[in-house]
Amino acid sequence: MAGEIPDLEAFVRTGTGKGAARQARRDGMVPGIVFGGDVDPLPINLDFNKLLTKLRAGRFKATLFNMKVEGHDDVRVICRDVQRHVVKDLPTHVDFMRLKRTTKINLFIQVEVSGEEECVGLKKGGVLTLVRPEVELMVTAGDIPDHITVDISGLEIGDSATIANVVLPAGSKPIIDRDFVIAQVSAPSGLASQDDEDEDVAADEVPATEMANDDA
Repeated sequence: MAGEIPDLEAFVRTGTGKGAARQARRDGMVPGIVFGGDVDPLPINLDFNKLLTKLRAGRFKATLFNMKVEGHDDVRVICRDVQRHVVKDLPTHVDFMRLKRTTKINLFIQVEVSGEEECVGLKKGGVLTLVRPEVELMVTAGDIPDHITVDISGLEIGDSATIANVVLPAGSKPIIDRDFVIAQVSAPSGLASQDDEDEDVAADEVPATEMANDDA
């Protein structure tokens, strides 16, 4: 299970219609609605500045939130729509969907690396590159992992670890329907440059007679 699902504080919005929404905006709030889960829709207000900070942080629609509303039980929600001002591009209304434990959703899950101390390639001076610090997975709302782990202990210089090498949590699968690289061990830049120079020198040292024979 995910250790820290971010909280999102909201307030019950009294009144409905455009008038109540305009008043909320004048009060520094953004009106919204929480729907789904076989429960009546709940009109809410969110603090404008806090919401804007989360929106600017990115991936707002791909983040699972623990919504806290006074007088109501906490509920897991995911954003389904953000309406914005046509000129200022600022949020004017937000729609959230309640999630059941069995609901399937797409989320970005952090990647952690194991086996660095045992990695053969790193011991030889190789450099580890984490190509994908996060991987988008389809997961079950009731069983969201903190992270997935990629083991690089067996990688040599030039080897890569792909999503096929990762043991995914039960009920999870990648959004991308193909194998893709998560981490790789590359040669140090100095060593790579030296290898290129050696290849160039080797080519220059081929005797002219051999080259002539090859042309023949």
